[in-house]
Amino acid sequence: MVSVLGTYEVKLDAKGRFMFPSVYKNQMGEATKKGFVIKRSIFKKCLELFPNDNWQEETGMVSKLNMFKKKNAEFVTKFMAGVKPVELDSTGRVLIPKDLLKYGGITKEMVLTSVVNRIEIWDKAAYEQAVDYDPDDFANLAEDVMGEFETDN
Repeated sequence: MVSVLGTYEVKLDAKGRFMFPSVYKNQMGEATKKGFVIKRSIFKKCLELFPNDNWQEETGMVSKLNMFKKKNAEFVTKFMAGVKPVELDSTGRVLIPKDLLKYGGITKEMVLTSVVNRIEIWDKAAYEQAVDYDPDDFANLAEDVMGEFETDN
């Protein structure tokens, strides 16, 4: 699994392309040559960019679903909606398909942020709103989500 770290602001050009940050390229190494998959996020109004190997892992989980169960079939249809392969062009740019730009509400200024095995692509204003939180609310969320884990200390 390819993992990346960092949050970067980029600008979309008139054709819907953005310059892929060199920091991500360096972290991913050879994985950038295999291309990416871009899709709608399930829980947020943003896009997700997966290195191809990570996408294979993601779809590996989905492919285990019993497609003779209606809710599974509905999930897979929605999960795969708008999924497209993309790659870096010769100058290091990525073209975001117009339908996905529309879904994400992305206009000109964007934020790319790492989320373990994928990169989220946000409209800058939407990202700033999404990460503007009350520290007490986040502390409660952290306790609910991470409080059950045992530590080795």
